[in-house]
Amino acid sequence: MAGRVAAVELIGRKRDGDELTADEIRALIAAYLADEVDDAQVASLLMAGVIRGFTTAEAVAFTEALIDSGDVIDLSDLVGPTVDKHSTGGVGDGTSLVVGPILAAAGCQVAKLSGRGLGHTGGTLDKLESIPGFRVDLAPEELRDQVASLGLAIAAATAELVPADKRLYALRDVTGTVASPALIASSIMSKKLAGGASHVLLDVKVGDGAFLPDAEEARHLAELCVSIGRSKGRRTGALVTDMSQPLADGIGNALEVGVAIEVLQGERHDRYSELCAELASAALQLTGVDQAEARTRVDELLRSGAALERFRDLVRAQGGDPAVADDPWGVLPRAPVIVDWSPGEGTIRSIACRRIGELAGRLGAGRQRQGDTIDPAVGLELLARVGDQVTAEQPVVRIHARSEDDAAMAREVLGGLFERTSQPVLPVPLVHARIGLDDPAGPQGDAALSAG
Repeated sequence: MAGRVAAVELIGRKRDGDELTADEIRALIAAYLADEVDDAQVASLLMAGVIRGFTTAEAVAFTEALIDSGDVIDLSDLVGPTVDKHSTGGVGDGTSLVVGPILAAAGCQVAKLSGRGLGHTGGTLDKLESIPGFRVDLAPEELRDQVASLGLAIAAATAELVPADKRLYALRDVTGTVASPALIASSIMSKKLAGGASHVLLDVKVGDGAFLPDAEEARHLAELCVSIGRSKGRRTGALVTDMSQPLADGIGNALEVGVAIEVLQGERHDRYSELCAELASAALQLTGVDQAEARTRVDELLRSGAALERFRDLVRAQGGDPAVADDPWGVLPRAPVIVDWSPGEGTIRSIACRRIGELAGRLGAGRQRQGDTIDPAVGLELLARVGDQVTAEQPVVRIHARSEDDAAMAREVLGGLFERTSQPVLPVPLVHARIGLDDPAGPQGDAALSAG
């Protein structure tokens, strides 16, 4: 199928609620990349699918078509289970900085292809680049060699990896067709499957600071991603996790790296460190390790310092200053203006998570459009959390700004982001659902890690 007449036919059928075949979807994407079908036609078909809904089979077909558009990384000759972990994004979500080193220390092979932040969410590459000298642009052979020697590399995806997804996402972004579970799932899974890992763990965020605020929608997306991964022979699982408040206490690039290192040093025991341990344990469970044993091993790798050493190795291998693993706040850039803010006395009932992320972006920690320059030193530190009782004098947010004017702006905005109450506040669950982890069905992938 190619050409204008066939595209019009597919648009009409999708408008009427028909299911398109895999061959039709693959041919449509190929024709689009060859400029035989124009933006308006593809946008019309996507809008029809958003309104009518795409089936799981169509989501799988879109995933396959996106993968077929570019290169696929072959990790089959690596020794040990190949594992990838993906988060749908949120505020203060630097879990990859902790989970990757834990998994590498556990004997997994982790080739993590990450992205940059946009809007209210941060990007793993931006965070790592706050470490002086750290290099994220690795050639495919460099990536493979580093994973073979260290068990871990975190790098930018090349332009040749799933190029159709980049073009299709740009079209969806300007035509109001982003909010389709099938299209979101195919975009996520095409990149994960092209990355070559045999085991894929998804962290699907839900709440005010996530792209999906509704728990049922988040669960549906997680289930769809797991179905797509399993249909392609990968052992795939997911956690649906809370993003009703920022995950880590640090929001901003250097701040998030510093907090991640403190977790690896064993100095933090909070929601962020707990989720990192849960994600690492779930990834090990995908490789065949019993759930309880997986958590025991993760805790030991953190306690022994083995995960911290693997992080140090990662930084050294990619040109960064390895001293950051010992003295993060002495190596990472620091903002010239640091001031505290308090909302007043009471119990913190809620935090406007998305707006906190947006405020960090306004300080310079994020970008509103691709290509914007970010300041790695600026951001926000949360010194109290939902459910905490605070006094009128107690600082709740520490502002890291590049000027007094920026700090004053942040103080003014923060006044509308914290809701207080005189009543006790129940804690919000950190993990809302576990999908595909306790079900033995589906491909097993590589052999399970030994207990040693």
